[in-house]
Amino acid sequence: MGGKERTKILKTAGIILLILGLAMTLYTGFTYITKDKVVEVGDLVITKDKEHSVNWQPYLGVGVMIIGGVVLIMSRKKSLTA
Repeated sequence: MGGKERTKILKTAGIILLILGLAMTLYTGFTYITKDKVVEVGDLVITKDKEHSVNWQPYLGVGVMIIGGVVLIMSRKKSLTA
């Protein structure tokens, strides 16, 4: 892998981390629904929707943005020395 390819990969990773961190800061969680079987008798199946939440603190998103910024800075330093 050449220096230019490595720089491009680092820049892409840094930008992705910045966008992901921003999204994690703005949206601090999500909810999804699964179906659980309650009763199953022959062809008759009764299900119940069960809601699950995944939450995180906004500062986790800020941390991801900081890591993304560091990766971007590293990619620039690599491109200057290459």
